[in-house]
Amino acid sequence: MGPLSTLRNIFTLDTLDPRLTAKTRSSSPPKNRNVPSLSAQNGESSSAQTRRTKEEASPSMWNTPEFYIYYVIFVIAVPIMFKVAHDVSKESHPNYEKYSHLLTSGWIPGRRVDNSDAQYASFRNHIPILFGVLALHFVLRRVFNFVFTLISPTPPANSSYRAAHNLTRRKIFDIIFALIFLFALHSLSLIKIFVIILINFSISYFHPSSIWNPILTWAFNIGILFANEYFQGYRFSKLLPFLIAGEGQGVGYAMDHFMNGGLLRRWEISFNITVLRLISYNLDHYWAACRLEEGDDEPGSVLEKKHADPAHMSERDRIDTPAPIQDYSLLNYISYVLYTPLYLAGPIITFNDFLHQQKHSTPTISARRTILYAIRLLASLLTMELILHYIYVVAISKSLSRLTLSYYTPAQLAMIGYFNLHIIWLKLMIPWRFFRLWSLTDSIDPVENMLRCMSNNPSALAFWRAWHRSFNRWTVRYIYIPIGGAKRPIVNMLAVFTFVALWHDISLRLLTWGWLIVLFVAPEMIAKKVVTLRRLGGNKTLFRHVAAVGAVGNVLMMMAANLVGFAIGLDGLKELVAGVVGSFNGVVFFAMACCALFVGVQIMYEIREDEKRKGINLRC
Repeated sequence: MGPLSTLRNIFTLDTLDPRLTAKTRSSSPPKNRNVPSLSAQNGESSSAQTRRTKEEASPSMWNTPEFYIYYVIFVIAVPIMFKVAHDVSKESHPNYEKYSHLLTSGWIPGRRVDNSDAQYASFRNHIPILFGVLALHFVLRRVFNFVFTLISPTPPANSSYRAAHNLTRRKIFDIIFALIFLFALHSLSLIKIFVIILINFSISYFHPSSIWNPILTWAFNIGILFANEYFQGYRFSKLLPFLIAGEGQGVGYAMDHFMNGGLLRRWEISFNITVLRLISYNLDHYWAACRLEEGDDEPGSVLEKKHADPAHMSERDRIDTPAPIQDYSLLNYISYVLYTPLYLAGPIITFNDFLHQQKHSTPTISARRTILYAIRLLASLLTMELILHYIYVVAISKSLSRLTLSYYTPAQLAMIGYFNLHIIWLKLMIPWRFFRLWSLTDSIDPVENMLRCMSNNPSALAFWRAWHRSFNRWTVRYIYIPIGGAKRPIVNMLAVFTFVALWHDISLRLLTWGWLIVLFVAPEMIAKKVVTLRRLGGNKTLFRHVAAVGAVGNVLMMMAANLVGFAIGLDGLKELVAGVVGSFNGVVFFAMACCALFVGVQIMYEIREDEKRKGINLRC
């Protein structure tokens, strides 16, 4: 395999997440030749689906005159976009001194770095430590496995005790390492975390199949989101004000100071991701207990009855098939909720899937694929470093109120917002991929959170499926489907995005973002029903161009929504929009930008058609 082939493999869908490619949807050999396994049945249906996808794909347009025109526009427009963003970041720009205080010394000679985004800075500043902990976790896991095997030899592969042995071995290490890791992060605030997770466990323990389980679960966990925010991680000086003798002193202050040590003192910030796991465990337990109470097969025995090979189950089977009821235990719950590689940021994995992977190795994990994934992560890190050293749009957007906007052309204002969105995408993608890499090295395979580049999302619906994908799947499983799913899509999506916004942060800005997403999704859903290929006389070329015009509007609306939610807020967006379209030159630029977006959307469509020609349909 040559260097070019290796480089190409680094950026394939199979390296990103093997679930995405047709080759991973293979059947597993059934235990009984006459009785197919669940995975075999899935493999057959997947093969038929792959053939159908290939048949529905349009002929390639990469070598057509239309696309040669698009290539010329790309070659001209993309470098200009980078140049415009770089120009506003030069020291010679009149506004430079108004945001330069947000820049720090960089490692590239002669360049400062824009490390002003607090969320990404907290990750970037600890990258060496994080990779060190990953390596330590990897080594200690293998040392522990060796010692555990000496004490309790591993049963043969065909033994019914093999899964239980694997689960016991893994959860003991997971719990011990998690306790040490969380104490280093949060010090004695670990006690507060344990109080919360034990209360949540008691809800499921005492009401496994009662309707009170989901009711109390949702009430408790939503209440925790609000309480964590209001009490700022339960400061004793706020809970017990009578213990304070004065400003900066007294018993309450001393208790806060004593409890809130560690590397990450504000434990409540990262606890939102744990809330999702608390809900997942309780609801998975509830559905398993309900099945058992209704007289269905013992959860977990379905596989044995159908002679399925649990080591080759599809992800859908792993999620939907409940574990044996005795596996919904306290120790399994703690090992899942506090699983170190995924504790801080995810990706999110359901309890059923996690427990199954604890018992059985997943065939999608291989050393070669994990190494390629790590190289891809390093490439993303380098990309982010280059952007932060040469394009200071985050610092500029944080100083909008201090800047003289008349110093910026409409193109410059547009690129400030555009590159801001790409930095948002990268600052979320990189930590998610790091923690997923850590999990992969530990033989747990959660889904990839970011499937598409920020500039490769022509659909509002598809954008959400590809952005924070594990969270999207979580909301579908635990919120969207239980409250009715597609029967009332707009109303149910409003409920989903209200929760999503409040989960991110209890603020009006995020709530506005969530509602804007639903507002912008509605026109697309209506257009898909009104503008169809049949109504355009079956003309696929006309349909593609009409769809691209609508997609340009989608892209603009999604950019606006995410700028409001994660960057400059509603007021900042108003200033940017006024600067872009507030003059004749601005209107001309906006028209040209829409034409460029139209070209970009056509490329996006062809990328998806190219995937379909390979039998892959990601629906995003």
